[in-house]
Amino acid sequence: MAFENLTEKLTKVFKNLRSKGRLTEEDVKLALKEVKLALLEADVNYKVVKNFIKSVEERAVGSEVLEGLNPGQAVIKIVNEELTSVLGSETVELQFEPGQAVTVIMLCGLQGAGKTTTAAKLAGKFIQKGKKPLLVALDVYRPAAIKQLEINGEKQGVDVFSMGDKVKPVEIAKASIEHAKENKENVIIFDTAGRLQIDDDLMKELEDIKKEVTVHKTILVVDAMIGQDSVNVAKDFNEKIGINGLILSKMDGDTRGGAALSIKAVTGVPILYVGMGEKLSDLEQFYPDRMANRILGMGDVLTLIDKVMQETEEVDKEKEKDMMSRLKKGKFDFNDYLESMNQMKKMGGLSSMLGLMPNLGVSREDLEGAIDDKQMKQMEAIVLSMTKKERSNPKILNPQRKHRIAKGAGVDISVVNRFIKQFEQTQKMMKQMPSLMGGKKRGPFGGFGGFKMPF
Repeated sequence: MAFENLTEKLTKVFKNLRSKGRLTEEDVKLALKEVKLALLEADVNYKVVKNFIKSVEERAVGSEVLEGLNPGQAVIKIVNEELTSVLGSETVELQFEPGQAVTVIMLCGLQGAGKTTTAAKLAGKFIQKGKKPLLVALDVYRPAAIKQLEINGEKQGVDVFSMGDKVKPVEIAKASIEHAKENKENVIIFDTAGRLQIDDDLMKELEDIKKEVTVHKTILVVDAMIGQDSVNVAKDFNEKIGINGLILSKMDGDTRGGAALSIKAVTGVPILYVGMGEKLSDLEQFYPDRMANRILGMGDVLTLIDKVMQETEEVDKEKEKDMMSRLKKGKFDFNDYLESMNQMKKMGGLSSMLGLMPNLGVSREDLEGAIDDKQMKQMEAIVLSMTKKERSNPKILNPQRKHRIAKGAGVDISVVNRFIKQFEQTQKMMKQMPSLMGGKKRGPFGGFGGFKMPF
């Protein structure tokens, strides 16, 4: 989970600050020393850390803060504001060229950064904005990259323009402009070739494309997991070809988060999106203030709400209406449970959602121990081991059937019994408390708010 290690350390520091009724200048300096160490361990650029701590200290040691009613909270507020500033202060939207029939966006980066997948993810975002994108395969050195782009384009419902691996990228780029105009596609995304490291050939190819074709936005895709190296990569690309924005890929796999905290401050180039998973929908708009909240253990409820709203919009309306009626009557069955699980998966699973929740005094480790995606899969295996008739009518689950289900799911019979018992308890609760559902719209959890998984 992104920033997991950093968030854990900072949460402990701020917990100590909150516990003190009054703060001295020495208390603040000691806390900031721990914050400094935590940031350096998270692989944040040293100069960025130095300037950040200096800015916080200048604001936090004043009498107005230390003598205030809640000095600990005031210091945390300052840290949050300065962290947001380091991340970029304002959200930067990827703008389309006004008055132009086609906006041309060129994605660049090193090999393995995730450009091809990111290109398809970006196309999906543009479709949501009412645009008609065209993906263009310019990585002629890896035939697999062309095929991957075509597969992902098909999944997103986006046209992919390719001329194979025998034509020069510049010629393909020029031809794609005419193709887009003929097919009324208004956003072109170039998926360019990467290299294992920055070299002259790579840069020259990108320069040639920009000379022959009007590229409106040059976006660098950077692998967040390479830490401070990503900052150096961004600096080199910006100096040699010029970049307008950054997309950090693989943020979900970077537990330190140093790249996100360094790259904007060092390069001056804004972060536009962050990749938070392998699915084509796992590309999030970058909000500096939300990310700062997430890093400081304050959660990111707005992003969670966005995920919920997006998922709710995609739910079949008739299916939604039918399940609402069934839930109100306490008649939901294991088919409804599976539907609920599928919707939760689309939002990244419980672990992903947990990372967006505020830290309410309970350790992340304890929460993850109580809610485990792997154990959720075990529960799903139990349901999938049932026949259609058993899922629709749980009352027929006698001991013989339960033994068969346990064997099919690869779990002990006691796990199956516990799971079914709690499911039945939830059914009873829903019958007794129809007001829980009221007239409210069912969220992506399928209305199983009271169903505590038997972990």
